Amino acid sequence: MPEFKKRPVGANWGDYGADDQLGRVNLLNEKQVLKGVAEVRAGRTFCLSLPLDLPGSNALNPRRFPPRLAPTCLGDDRYINFALANNDPRLCDVVSDDEVRLSLQYSSQWDSLAHVGALFDADDDGEAEMRYYNAHRADTDVCSHTADDAWHGSYARRLGIDNFAAHGMQGRGVLIDLVRVFGRERCVIGYDELMQAIEAQKVTIEAGDMLVLRTGFAEAIVAMQGEPDIDVLRNTGAVLDGHDTRLCQWITDSQIATLAADNYAVENLDDPLGPHVHAKMPLHHHCLFKLGLPLAELWYLQALADWLHANDRSRFLLTAPPLRLPGAIGSPVTPIATV
Repeated sequence: MPEFKKRPVGANWGDYGADDQLGRVNLLNEKQVLKGVAEVRAGRTFCLSLPLDLPGSNALNPRRFPPRLAPTCLGDDRYINFALANNDPRLCDVVSDDEVRLSLQYSSQWDSLAHVGALFDADDDGEAEMRYYNAHRADTDVCSHTADDAWHGSYARRLGIDNFAAHGMQGRGVLIDLVRVFGRERCVIGYDELMQAIEAQKVTIEAGDMLVLRTGFAEAIVAMQGEPDIDVLRNTGAVLDGHDTRLCQWITDSQIATLAADNYAVENLDDPLGPHVHAKMPLHHHCLFKLGLPLAELWYLQALADWLHANDRSRFLLTAPPLRLPGAIGSPVTPIATV
């Protein structure tokens, strides 16, 4: 069980228990599922995932590559269009069976709470150490190496994405369509701009809701058909201003359970570095590290947004479990919105 003598200013460490690994996902309870179900009136569903081979190449993030499919093998046999008659002439089956090498946060994804931590003096001994949400420790809880070959060099013993899968990521989704208010060009959204969008679309957000932001970024990716133009994408879509303290305080006070967007990183990453020690990704720092509030990126929202707009709605049932992959730090996701 992680221990700490002090927690970051504005953090909720310990509020859900000393051993908590869910953070604000604790707010996705039975009541929230029923609120989501109550929004189902038409029976229509919308897939909110990009094809998992988009955006294409590794242009958005040089560490992340598209999935690579290959047949499974047994000895010299490759199980793609494999006739079992090769093993026994009495058999007529033809079998195809594949595997994938996949960057877990390449396309539509969830971040786990092990995705972003910080150097923080949780022991209050004058020396900062690597910590994650709720004071979980690097190497003890989020392991970078191990003698167990099955782990292949990394494993989140705590805070892994499988915690969200086991809990069930389902509840009432609420969409804020930033495209309809601010257009498709790059703009930085702080507290004032977010409130403007909420008021313009008459959106109501309550504790436990799963907030979803449409910026148009993923729609631009789809139009590029696997060949992302980074210069164009840098000037496409809204991004949140993680340096806006009022925006961060609203995220805290709103008690939203999750925050998803159709862009890369959710927040603005283009601010120059300041002279003092600070987070490169202040929104990730606030949400993942301080609040245990999971972020999602690169969802596809156009069809849902158009339907909600045409029907004067902003709420829906959102079902978005990640892979139940023990030890994983992120996960692809195929969210389903039901209206």
